Amino acid sequence: MPKRRVYLDYNATAPLRAEARDAMVAAFDLVGNPSSVHTEGRAAKGLIERARGQIAAAFGAEGADVIFTSGATEAAALACAGRGLHGSGIEHDAVGAWVDDSLAVDADGRVTVTDPANSVLQAANSETGVVQDLPQGLAVVDATQAFGKLPVAFNWMGCEMALISAHKLGGPKGIGALVVRRGTDIAAQLRGGGQEMGRRAGTENVAAIAGFGAAAEAAARDLADGVWERVAGFRKILEKGIEAGSKETILVGKAVGRLPNTCCFVTPGWKGETQVMTMDLAGFAVSAGSACSSGKVRASKVLTAMGYDEGQAACAMRVSLGPDTREEDVLRFVDVWLDKMERHRARSAA
Repeated sequence: MPKRRVYLDYNATAPLRAEARDAMVAAFDLVGNPSSVHTEGRAAKGLIERARGQIAAAFGAEGADVIFTSGATEAAALACAGRGLHGSGIEHDAVGAWVDDSLAVDADGRVTVTDPANSVLQAANSETGVVQDLPQGLAVVDATQAFGKLPVAFNWMGCEMALISAHKLGGPKGIGALVVRRGTDIAAQLRGGGQEMGRRAGTENVAAIAGFGAAAEAAARDLADGVWERVAGFRKILEKGIEAGSKETILVGKAVGRLPNTCCFVTPGWKGETQVMTMDLAGFAVSAGSACSSGKVRASKVLTAMGYDEGQAACAMRVSLGPDTREEDVLRFVDVWLDKMERHRARSAA
């Protein structure tokens, strides 16, 4: 009997939670447009507002505005377009498209911010898992990877705006939000109707929003129940196995705080994309970096910003665990990866 496939790419997208699926199925039965004033319309609007409250509570954003978007990419455009904000070379491409990369990055992936009021900073990096010390007063925080995995709260961050996305914490794809400190001025990018407090026109995706709210609530329960502490223990097992079996492999960001589920490692001479394909054929879903950069044959810009050379940065692989990951999955991954690495080394030497 073939072994089951093992999904170890949670930072790209987390599997849909049962709570989110149930909320979406129920929402599909609502016929009304949320902008309509009749009973059916009010029912749809009520579901949106319930989800808005669930997300605000899970994200510690009571008193802030939660503006629904098609994802964190649209939220980044809404927050950053035309503002001339400062960023760094390790920001996600969705943010990097709107900011410069003038902020310094050290060898551990930590960013120095000199002008918070005019800067954007991610709370945690999707490729390396490195967690930043967020200065107060930032213009924008990209909380896409941190929300649901770390006990972060918008009201603690002291920033103007934050980006979040449903599918990173077990909600549906194609829905995200920009969380805005009340009283902050932002210019709508999509104009038309008055939806989302006049900041994002267009009929709301009611089912996806309902799924987002349910996923956020469930993710908050996971945090409170210590689920991610267990995941962090599995990551330690994985990293110990990799280090013991491959002395030349470099664990990225090992000396600093990281997301509890993320392990990024560089094995010189073995291209990351080759590793991903090899492990996929062996039954493991992993990645060579950000999913939004997959398919592009290039070294990780995150690692080059951290000082790795192009050759090293092209040989990185990311493993990101999740609540459904089992210890036996991790142990099997280590055994298979080490076997494939030895086979690659033997072929290279021949």
